Amino acid sequence: MKAIAQISEAELEVMKVLWELGHATSSQIVDRLTQMTEWKPKTVQTLITRLAAKGAVKAEKTVSKAYVYWPLVTEGEYRSYANHSFLQKIYNGSVNLMLASFVKEQKISRSEIDRLKKLLDEEDW
Repeated sequence: MKAIAQISEAELEVMKVLWELGHATSSQIVDRLTQMTEWKPKTVQTLITRLAAKGAVKAEKTVSKAYVYWPLVTEGEYRSYANHSFLQKIYNGSVNLMLASFVKEQKISRSEIDRLKKLLDEEDW
């Protein structure tokens, strides 16, 4: 598994914008997040700077001296990392314990259970 920088929940919101847009200027990211959150532009700028320092995004200066940012971690890579990390922290790596917990504690519909069964039957383990 690719090593991925620790990304906070707030930083993840910046990453979601970049995953959606593919690349964006800091102004575009600020505009998007200040509409969706109550964050100040300076807060968003700080999050972008942190992500660049962690190596999660690439910053490139344009002719107009603005910066354009690209995600260096794909959404799929991050999801895989987050799933693995969650599984290790909460369930000591046991998928069985996690699924049992979700089935017992969450309201899972019959159709969702059927889809899980089908998925498990289809996988080539």
